[in-house]
Amino acid sequence: MPRARSRYAPDRGLTGRMVTTMFLIGLLYVVFVGVLLAALRGSWPIILIITGGLFIAQFWFSDRIAAYGMGAREVTPEQAPELHGAIDRICALADMPKPKVAIADSDVPNAFATGRSEKTALVCATTGLLRRLEPEELEGVLAHEMSHVAHRDVAVMTIASFLGVLAGVITRIALWGGFARSRPGNDPAGILLLLIPLISAVVYAISFLLTRLLSRYRELSADRAAALLTGRPSALASALTKVSGQMARIPTEDLRKAEPYNAFYFMPAFSAKESMGRLFSSHPTLEQRLDQLSRISTDLSR
Repeated sequence: MPRARSRYAPDRGLTGRMVTTMFLIGLLYVVFVGVLLAALRGSWPIILIITGGLFIAQFWFSDRIAAYGMGAREVTPEQAPELHGAIDRICALADMPKPKVAIADSDVPNAFATGRSEKTALVCATTGLLRRLEPEELEGVLAHEMSHVAHRDVAVMTIASFLGVLAGVITRIALWGGFARSRPGNDPAGILLLLIPLISAVVYAISFLLTRLLSRYRELSADRAAALLTGRPSALASALTKVSGQMARIPTEDLRKAEPYNAFYFMPAFSAKESMGRLFSSHPTLEQRLDQLSRISTDLSR
């Protein structure tokens, strides 16, 4: 029999936004590939093969590649008893199977979760986070990450971000391969040279904005689910405040190394001075997150 759903609070708003975003991105995907097939009639088998191959590769391997890139190293309960203990308590509260547990050797205080499902999930904390947080704060952060696993956020965001990657790759293929076979009088190669990169740029821009909007909402949803599961929104708020303040003290070089993986992290790797860099951030502002946790705390105390 299939296992019952976890005890994380359901979020109809998150589900609705995921469905809407996936529908819109899927529609963009169909239109984009349709335009390419119509424009490059002789290249359609290559386009379909590469499109399918890229999707499969990103869906099955992107989480492992990201975990490797962020330096996640799986640890045993003997190697990291406090981290394993915290995740054990969250799994018991949420009635979820235990994910793989990992540590990343980085002074940037952060945590992340990867995996397409509960069976393949991995939750990782950096050494910088473990060194700075109190046990209750750490549990709040890990409950946030486990919420992403429970709601299958990683799989959804992987699919949602696929079109942006595809747009750039297919355009390069079209420019390098399709036009080389164009013959004067047959295909208006000059127009296509302008049209396809333009369509690709529009597709990328729209998919980027849609995934960023969804990503910001899913972070708020994970904060809310973690606060309700643990019953300690103040501990998560304290962790957010502490991690955000510590980011400004991390060397810029370390922050830049972590920046490509911001979409995975509990808190984006930006210093306090880089406000312009958050214009299209994958995360809501600290103020938005703390305000939501404050309201939850008020509701729970009634």
